[in-house]
Amino acid sequence: MTEHEPFIRQCIALSEEAVRLGDEPFGALLVVDGDVRLTAQNRVVTEADPTRHAELLLVSEACRRLEPSALERATLYTSTEPCVMCCGAIYWSRIPRVVYGCSAVELGALVGGSLVIPSRQVFGSGRRPVEVVGPVLETEALAVHRVYWPAQ
Repeated sequence: MTEHEPFIRQCIALSEEAVRLGDEPFGALLVVDGDVRLTAQNRVVTEADPTRHAELLLVSEACRRLEPSALERATLYTSTEPCVMCCGAIYWSRIPRVVYGCSAVELGALVGGSLVIPSRQVFGSGRRPVEVVGPVLETEALAVHRVYWPAQ
């Protein structure tokens, strides 16, 4: 088991909980110095706002609650590779590392995504490097999507 798998499994559990609460299957968490500091779930449906992605909610809360030095040591884990909007939030928050479960390409193939740009490509356009690790446990992370999206 890699060091990332327990955190990705927790993100997958958050994505499953998001579905139970009436939202789309996305979950994220922020780890600083080995400890989970914050978690978030998608709220696009329940808040009727397409910007309420788990990663964006997590980054916004982290910027309000944590010192910049903590953000600069953080790793953002997410059940699914972050979209362009969420990558922007991660980049501007100065979080240096992202680890994801399901890739944007795999999700896009499943649901017919209309703006599928891998996060490495987005972050690669910036001046400051952001390390991207993934996919990690992609089959497990994709399972909740396979159940959720065909029902929509």
